[in-house]
Amino acid sequence: MISLEATTRDNKTKGQLNTIKDGGNVPAIIYGGKEENEKISISKKTLKSTIEKENFLSNIITLSLNGKNQNVLPKEVIYDVITDEPIHVDFLRIIPGVKIKIEVPVEFINHEKSPGLKRGGVLNIVRRKVELKCPSEKIPEKLTIDLDGVDIGESFKISSIKLDSEVVPTIQGRDFVIATLAAPTVMKEPEKPAEEETVEGAEGAEGAEAAAADGDKPAAESEKKEGDDSKPADKKTAEPKK
Repeated sequence: MISLEATTRDNKTKGQLNTIKDGGNVPAIIYGGKEENEKISISKKTLKSTIEKENFLSNIITLSLNGKNQNVLPKEVIYDVITDEPIHVDFLRIIPGVKIKIEVPVEFINHEKSPGLKRGGVLNIVRRKVELKCPSEKIPEKLTIDLDGVDIGESFKISSIKLDSEVVPTIQGRDFVIATLAAPTVMKEPEKPAEEETVEGAEGAEGAEAAAADGDKPAAESEKKEGDDSKPADKKTAEPKK
């Protein structure tokens, strides 16, 4: 479970709020249950490091506030549109026994044991997260789908995942698809038989011999022309002057 240090804030003006931000902290609020909302602030550096961890919004976080620990669930992180830095966080107070809605990530395992993937199949993931409704103490860390033995054409639906009786998807009334293993979009061309390669090689050799034979002809013709050109010159020289 992730833990964060928090400090109570009592700002009433925009200037006081800016002072908190300038001090390297991010304002946040805790709400839910019968208790009043609590205004807090968290170190921006620590918060950013925690957000970068996978599934921040799907993890229960223990906040240490005024010497006491309380479990909360991050519900929303607001970012600055220019700097993309976190500027506010909403935390939902976790109350045992009370059901909450939460998005849980889907994990796929044993890719190397899938005959469909070995043959070039493509895993099309329709939902990387599934929203569930469950008690806070029974929130699954992730939903696991095993690809061992899975072939092309098979699909994974929410019914194929074992869930606790108190953990139910928020989408009801249909057995929705999470992922499918589809055939490859591009098929490999079959290799040419060895006989065709031999024929092509023979044709290439014959072509080379023909080209060599044709290459000798222009040289002979050229020599003949040189001889023909010399005759008129001799005849012209032998003619008597008028």
